[in-house]
Amino acid sequence: MTPGKLRARKERIGKMTPILQKLFPDAKIVLNYGNNWELLVAVILSAQCTDKKVNEVTKGLFRKYPTLDDYVRADLKLFSEDIKSTGFFNNKAKSILGAAKALKEKYGGELPRTMAEMLTLPGVARKTANVVLGNAYGVVEGIAVDTHVRRLSLKFDLTDSGDPAKIEQDLMQIVPQELWFKWTYWLIEYGRQICPARPHDCANHPLTKIYRPAAAIWPKK
Repeated sequence: MTPGKLRARKERIGKMTPILQKLFPDAKIVLNYGNNWELLVAVILSAQCTDKKVNEVTKGLFRKYPTLDDYVRADLKLFSEDIKSTGFFNNKAKSILGAAKALKEKYGGELPRTMAEMLTLPGVARKTANVVLGNAYGVVEGIAVDTHVRRLSLKFDLTDSGDPAKIEQDLMQIVPQELWFKWTYWLIEYGRQICPARPHDCANHPLTKIYRPAAAIWPKK
């Protein structure tokens, strides 16, 4: 990122922030969970799946598997069936049950509090770790880049990359650190409520009014 582009993007963030803050003052995670382990399960299930569907699935799942040990003892095939409607269920089942075993064996059944430790768990990459750490402990080591954050970061020229890992690094350079956690949920709500992924007219959207090129941009990256 060139110095000029860095400066322009910081200025754009400065203009976007008060608008998003006013639009979504209470933006937060909408996944349902009862404890930190269930939070991790829900976040893993949310990959390539709507939060609404995840909440439908976990309503029964958390009743069937009330403790971490229930996941440790779970049958992979049966568990896969339990989460089938969330998509990519075989990989998700392996990740969740693998994470349960790792949590019990390495961390005494307690969710780790650092990014480095979270990344040792099966199925946990930076996006998942950012969401879980922020919501479980208030630990913010980065910015969670989901599909909404990725799409809108490209749309408003906040990054040059379509890769979530690189997008996170770009955003961390231009978003004030004290806003990293909030920024994820502001963009998620903006994507859900105002600017969805399907083609539509963005010309009169609140953020488009401060960055007009976004009206014609549908990221291809």
